[in-house]
Amino acid sequence: MSITEDSPSGTNAGEMNTAALTYGDKVIAVEPGGNEPIPPDARHGGPMSLFWTWTSPNMEFATIYVGVIAVLFFGQTLWQAIAAVLIGNALGALSHGLLTARGPSLGVPQMIISRLSFGYFGNIVPATLMSVMSGVGWFATNSVSGAFAVNTLTGLPKVPSLLIVVVVQLAIGFLGHNMIHAFEKYAFPVLTVIFVVVGIVMFTKTDPGGAAGGGGIGGFLITLGAAFGYTAGWNPYATDYSRYLPTTVSGWAAGGCAAAGLFWSTSFGMIVGAASATIANPDDANPTHQFTVHLPGAMSDLFLIAIVLGSISANAVNVYSAGMAFTTIGIKTKKNLERGLAAVLFGVLGFFVAWWALRDAAASYEAFLLIIAYWIGPWLGVVFVDQYLRRGTAFADLFYRRTFTNWPGLASFVIGTVASILLFSNQAKFSGYLVREFPDLGDITFFAGFVFSAGLYAALSARRRRATVAS
Repeated sequence: MSITEDSPSGTNAGEMNTAALTYGDKVIAVEPGGNEPIPPDARHGGPMSLFWTWTSPNMEFATIYVGVIAVLFFGQTLWQAIAAVLIGNALGALSHGLLTARGPSLGVPQMIISRLSFGYFGNIVPATLMSVMSGVGWFATNSVSGAFAVNTLTGLPKVPSLLIVVVVQLAIGFLGHNMIHAFEKYAFPVLTVIFVVVGIVMFTKTDPGGAAGGGGIGGFLITLGAAFGYTAGWNPYATDYSRYLPTTVSGWAAGGCAAAGLFWSTSFGMIVGAASATIANPDDANPTHQFTVHLPGAMSDLFLIAIVLGSISANAVNVYSAGMAFTTIGIKTKKNLERGLAAVLFGVLGFFVAWWALRDAAASYEAFLLIIAYWIGPWLGVVFVDQYLRRGTAFADLFYRRTFTNWPGLASFVIGTVASILLFSNQAKFSGYLVREFPDLGDITFFAGFVFSAGLYAALSARRRRATVAS
């Protein structure tokens, strides 16, 4: 499959291609342009870079806390929690690998490819959701964990701690693609060593009997959904970080490295979190202190530093891809800086949301983990069916707004999302109809959304093809 440039947008794309050539593999430089295709001569790097690019962002406390809430809030035993997060992470990593594999051949960001499934204007809906969820939601979530770590480590008040973390994250995200890859590369060995050592120490203190269970199948499914929501939350970013790879790089190699880095890092962190929850004090208002209090003094301080580094690793990716998604909406700003300016905008908004969430980080995070999966499931359902239907074919220029439409994709996405939430959502402030009737069902909104949207899009696409043939 390839992009053709047979429309009036080809001139602008060519101008931006020249900018990409001057960018090359520079690290201390602001990435020019926005979402234009990366020309072959500007490609660089190898698939292994995706392993640490998707490992480092998940070596952070937000990952660990998924395992914590599985035991403390969802009522899982240690072994139930481990099984649920492994399944959820495997599904999220698999879908991420399949999406990442298209980067080397297409050379465009993930939300540009999403125009195939939803059309130029229809794609504005998922692109906006992704911008807000990543640049504000995930950015705020991870900034909170970093701020708590700085607060615990230094004794600084929480708001100044938050400000320090946010400024560093924005600086890396603003510089762009090459800086992010370089930062994740050098953060990788530091984070991996610290997290593995801390994980081993935590397991020596674990009390499997301290997790009484009682969550049943509903708690298991909610845990699975939270793990999937966390891991698949990276899916709309996939080709943002593989589009600079040379066209000679195998898509399978790129996808495999990305999926492997994502799966092992999320699974390890969540399992360590579940283990720590068996000895946690649920009344501790500081989630970071709740975990580190069980570590020896020097190791506790070292782990707090790792939490800060991990939150920066994650949010550099979040704010960059949020800015990238924002450029696909079609709003134009200063030429060659629109991606960077959008990243800063969302980072500032994320700072204020994080400031608000500092009051009750645990409850905010629990709800957000489930809600993020509510739109990811339907989006993936449409994208994967569309990818299957288009296999082996070329497609029109995705930058030419007047001719590229795919309204069945948007309709399937919206209907699947709304129907799955109304039927299966299980939140404190809203429960879906079937959940009210069958409380033990848990929250399977993301499963239902995927199936609903995929099935509806397949049916509408088949009908559309028959109508085209008949005419």
